Amino acid sequence: MPGPVDCFLVLRGIKTLHVRMQRHCENGRKVADFLAQHPKVKKVYWCGFEDNIGYTIARKQMRDFGGMMSFELADESMDAAVKVLKGTRVIALAESLGGVESLINHPATMTHASVPREERIKNGLSDSLIRLSIGIEDAYDLIEDLKQAIG
Repeated sequence: MPGPVDCFLVLRGIKTLHVRMQRHCENGRKVADFLAQHPKVKKVYWCGFEDNIGYTIARKQMRDFGGMMSFELADESMDAAVKVLKGTRVIALAESLGGVESLINHPATMTHASVPREERIKNGLSDSLIRLSIGIEDAYDLIEDLKQAIG
């Protein structure tokens, strides 16, 4: 059973959930579109793109497509991915992908670092795969941050 403070925080947070989710989705679309057009990005995985394997299901289950996505760099090296991770100033590096702030992580060196490279690659986790949870900051700031980090 949650304590009084936990209940208070849930009640307070639920009042703005709709607005936060709306911004999360709007920003997600803008960032996904930016990444899809970037010449140094090989592939963007976002359920809001019609060619995404989960698009049909997401369309049935969701009102909008959110701000959770992954992308692979055209330069498939670990060094290129680490450069992007170290280059963001607005988007924070984090192991977890939750919250109102935008977060970035690198499965190959973080969540799946203990998985042998061959196994990761076989399961679609390339050295240059980067995950994003897009938050509620200004979309322009997020895109500019990614633009300068990717180069």
